Amino acid sequence: MVVRRACFKDQDERLDMTTKKETDRAPVARTGAKLRILAGISVLVAGVLLAAKLCMGAPPNPSQIPNIFKPESTPADSIFHLSLLVLTVTGLIFLVVFCLLAYSIVKYRRRAGDDGCEPPQVYGSNQVELAWTVIPVLIVLVLFLATARVIHSIQDAREPAGAVQVTVIGHQFWWEFRYPRLGVVTANELHVPVSDRSHPSPTFLTLISADTDHSFWVPRLAGKTDLIPNRVNHMWIDPHETGIYLGQCAQYCGVEHAKMLIRVYVDSQEQFDRWVQEQKMPAATSPTVEAGRTVFESTGCVNCHSVTGTVGNGRFGPDLTHLMSRDTIASGAAPNTAENLRKWIQDPNSIKPSSLMPAMQLDEKDLNALVAYLETLR
Repeated sequence: MVVRRACFKDQDERLDMTTKKETDRAPVARTGAKLRILAGISVLVAGVLLAAKLCMGAPPNPSQIPNIFKPESTPADSIFHLSLLVLTVTGLIFLVVFCLLAYSIVKYRRRAGDDGCEPPQVYGSNQVELAWTVIPVLIVLVLFLATARVIHSIQDAREPAGAVQVTVIGHQFWWEFRYPRLGVVTANELHVPVSDRSHPSPTFLTLISADTDHSFWVPRLAGKTDLIPNRVNHMWIDPHETGIYLGQCAQYCGVEHAKMLIRVYVDSQEQFDRWVQEQKMPAATSPTVEAGRTVFESTGCVNCHSVTGTVGNGRFGPDLTHLMSRDTIASGAAPNTAENLRKWIQDPNSIKPSSLMPAMQLDEKDLNALVAYLETLR
């Protein structure tokens, strides 16, 4: 009996010591939990503020930032307002859930002196079950109807009589732009007229692919639209401000997908008309660069490229008739300068690795002559 009492006494002492230690650690644990919650909230707020700054900030040249939160065309504006509605609804849902979660964590946290007993369990509540069924259904229905309205307004818009028509052909890894009514062919840099809000003059794009899947996306002008082999898709834009708007192929189309860039030049009507007239002109000729033209016509250049007035009639590469009227080469990968032209002809991988442009391996004399000839194609 004495031995058993001693054992019980020792167990009681150990239990008291354990309880005391847990009681001593409780304030430290609560403090650590509060710090972790505050740290999480701080990180969340910082992330939201950073995202808002990146989206709403004013860059030095705002027209060249592909930002969906600064629309400059009716389709992009419709998508922007739909995005605001979705962000507002989902933000309110997040706020309600976060507040309820924080309230539950704080109110029902473990306190010193808790006996560890399980609280009363309540099963079934018709009001709660009805609420969490009906409210989400209504939210989804509102978002569905708003999205359907925007899709209908964009896809079923009627083409006015004076609209500019452009056929966009996606290639690995560049863009071909054909103006069937105007008789103009160019590459990588799309020129369109600005659209007056009182007298809209939109540009309607017909999208096709020459090889694999591509996706035409200029965020400030319209949403993404895919270019799929053996299928014709359509989209339209009506830019409200002149400037340069950048875009990107948004569908992985191969190793050079990331450098398949788009530049949309929104010109005034006078500038656009002048550009069209210049593009209709035949390729410039000069006897001083006749040697370079001979190099162009006698090498593999003519297998892929075309220049009006020459034997070159290729379709695998961009039309070079007015090459120097473009600001960039290699689908926006490099500025269009004489030095970059030399690099691009001699070693395309130095500008755009894994591109389909073959290295011509010309000697210095022929390379200089060819570059001099290409510089006259304005």
